[in-house]
Amino acid sequence: MLKGGVMRVLGTMSGTSLDGVDAAVLMTDGQEILGFGDSAYRPYTPGERAVLRAALGAWPGEPRAEAAAEVVDLAHAELLAGFEPAELVGYHGQTLAHEPGGRGTHQAGSGQLLAEALGWPVVWDFRSTDVRLGGQGAPLAPFYHHALARYLRLQAPVVFLNIGGVANVTWCDPRIPAPEHACLAFDCGPGNAPMDDYCARHLGCARDENGARAALGVPDEARLEAFVAHPFFRRIPPKSLDRAAPMPDVTGLGPEDALATLAAGVAAGVALAFEHFPEAPARVLVCGGGRHNATLMAMVTAGCDCPVEPVEAAGLDGDMIEAQAFAYLAARVARGLPTSAPGTTGVVAPVGGGTLSQP
Repeated sequence: MLKGGVMRVLGTMSGTSLDGVDAAVLMTDGQEILGFGDSAYRPYTPGERAVLRAALGAWPGEPRAEAAAEVVDLAHAELLAGFEPAELVGYHGQTLAHEPGGRGTHQAGSGQLLAEALGWPVVWDFRSTDVRLGGQGAPLAPFYHHALARYLRLQAPVVFLNIGGVANVTWCDPRIPAPEHACLAFDCGPGNAPMDDYCARHLGCARDENGARAALGVPDEARLEAFVAHPFFRRIPPKSLDRAAPMPDVTGLGPEDALATLAAGVAAGVALAFEHFPEAPARVLVCGGGRHNATLMAMVTAGCDCPVEPVEAAGLDGDMIEAQAFAYLAARVARGLPTSAPGTTGVVAPVGGGTLSQP
């Protein structure tokens, strides 16, 4: 356990979209947010992305998992070496396989190797303990979302919606000081991954920029009705998904209609999440890459009964929320504080996950 007081922590995130690595500095004592520092992004090259994509579903010891881990470690070391020294690093790694209740969870990347490369202590493997104790291991950002709500001095329940490869929500009440008693969080459906995968497979591009192609299409209502009938959406949270989340069947649709249908599927998952919230939120703050998709944001807004805004409307950096979250969680691990709770992952009791590796 590290010394008390405010620390300069450097957090990282490499998400299911497989686009690259985010890194951000957070000043925190593991409970309050005291300030924000530098941030940076390092995209994966097409070759690196191909290695990671080929390793999806792989478990430790498989050659493709080892190849992915090498890519992830080197990319993070390269990016983090450009920062001023940190007192602590939060290293999420790259999720390759996630089977809570089954084989467990696997994030490629070694925090010990990163600690030795940088010379700074590193907290990593955030999800395994939660899964071993019966939790879903995801989502893990909710305690940070609660800290943000208190940093913003909000006075009513708020929802943070993260649209990455998968979409997830955190309902939190900032009037309650302890995050383990103030949060309900869960994956609510597909995010950008099905749209990005469709673009890569059929259109030869990485994504539908700003939802321009989807804006020209019409969602297929019959396919959406079949999609929302999936039992996942009625399952009581907490609950989690991996990159193979349920998604609308778009076989045989033209590109515009397919992308419109996939975007509408994301919005439908968000709308259905409201059925599970303990109290209606005053607003929805959106982070993750999906907030840049104007067509998707319009669909999400149409399905919600409260204002929906990108987190920038609250003065936050939506590209770095998850990297900052793992800085915050690293500080909590170092201080022996819980990082998840029954209301966020379904774990049996509040638990602190993560391994601290010294250089």
